[in-house]
Amino acid sequence: MQSLAQKTGTRASGWASAPTRRCVCVRASAERSRHSSSASAEEATTRRALLAGAVSLAAAGAVQAPPAQALEYTTDPLNYKKELARRRRKIPEEDFKEGERGIKYYDITEGGGAEARVGERVAVHYDVKWRNITFMTSRQGMGVTGGTPLGFNVGQPAGEAGGTLPGLDVGVRGMRVGGLRRCLVPPELGYGNLQVGEIPPNSTITIDIELLSIKTNPLGYRTKLVEG
Repeated sequence: MQSLAQKTGTRASGWASAPTRRCVCVRASAERSRHSSSASAEEATTRRALLAGAVSLAAAGAVQAPPAQALEYTTDPLNYKKELARRRRKIPEEDFKEGERGIKYYDITEGGGAEARVGERVAVHYDVKWRNITFMTSRQGMGVTGGTPLGFNVGQPAGEAGGTLPGLDVGVRGMRVGGLRRCLVPPELGYGNLQVGEIPPNSTITIDIELLSIKTNPLGYRTKLVEG
């Protein structure tokens, strides 16, 4: 027969192990919570950056301003029609070249001016398309060569001052002033897993980019800009 002391000891020993198990469970739960919080914070940061890029493009597309001064053929109806045809031209995907970070590009017109490089500030016109439907443009309401160009720093991350949508940032690299380039942009450089207007998550988009100028002095641009 066990003594009261032995019974008490057994009972005490049985209860003593419970806090240890609870402590381990609490620590494991805390670790999972920290990892989950870290992943959620990283995802939230990515979403904010992509949304900021979308907002900067939307702001540029929504503003109407006097026609840009970089192009001189806007008064010639014949050239106007040629320009429209040039921009609407369908290009087979096999004609596109492989670019940086999964982008494919085709130079509709190769410019003859300075080349856009990382660290420089550029002014561009752009048209963002999905399934051949233009849903965002810097030319809105002002004809084929009007609208308000977008200014941004090449290589600046999306979401930071001077940055823009990654696909536009990567797509302009290597272009020369006066050039017009069409880019097929994968989801990771577009809007990722975000739903943007009618564009579903994880969609490949098309961006047409016209490089108007590169800032080379502190006096600014000759054209009015929507700053990134």
